[in-house]
Amino acid sequence: MPSRYLIHPGSQVDFSKIDSKDDSLYPIGKEAGNALLPELTTRLGELQELLYAEKKHKVLVILQAIDAGGKDGTIRKVFAGTDPAGVRVKSFKKPSENELERDYLWRIHYRVPRKGKIAIFNRSHYEDILAVRVKKLAPESIWSKRYEHINAFEKMLSDEGTKIVKLFLLISKKEQKQRLQARLDNPEKNWKFNVDDLDDRARWPEFMTAFEDMLTRTSTEHAPWHVVPADRKWHRNLVITQLMINVLESMNMNFPDIDFDPAKIVIQ
Repeated sequence: MPSRYLIHPGSQVDFSKIDSKDDSLYPIGKEAGNALLPELTTRLGELQELLYAEKKHKVLVILQAIDAGGKDGTIRKVFAGTDPAGVRVKSFKKPSENELERDYLWRIHYRVPRKGKIAIFNRSHYEDILAVRVKKLAPESIWSKRYEHINAFEKMLSDEGTKIVKLFLLISKKEQKQRLQARLDNPEKNWKFNVDDLDDRARWPEFMTAFEDMLTRTSTEHAPWHVVPADRKWHRNLVITQLMINVLESMNMNFPDIDFDPAKIVIQ
């Protein structure tokens, strides 16, 4: 089960002990894995419809990864069978001037899901630790306090009925190079290449350390992290889709009661 990739609260994350190419959860190969995915995404779509209809639960999915880690592809593949009316994706980029004039969680809180909805954060409030730390946009006295802020913020969301699913997509430096190169080699993918990604790649060790600390310090009982090996995209998709299925099935949802007898309705 995807719980194999769960970061238990209080445990120390060490990427050197995690194989980014691991495909042992579904040892069936790429072709069979891709063939299995539609069955799982269909089931996820059914559960998402139930979530939307019942309108009792809220689900927040947080996706974090290094550049070219596969966040966009994960959203596209895993949620292919869901209804856009009930799923909203928000990509958090560099804060605007307006956002910088407020506390860093202001723009985040505004985007959390309502009842019956799934909100997917493509990057998130964790960038206000990661990018700020690695790029030295603020002193440690500022960003070091944000672990505690975020844990408290997510605890509040959880207490108020939001199920939080946090996913870190782990790829190797070699895999990142291949993906960035593929964007350069394919004219239809050139638009996805960002020269700034090379600056971040040069800081690979600093980012990996920051990610390890982030996962260690913010994997909590109410909002634990999963580190998903993501070099093999097909396996990543299966793992995350099954995890989402498990989360929604655990809610024991039901379609709402109706106040009429369908058998007595005659449509002229």
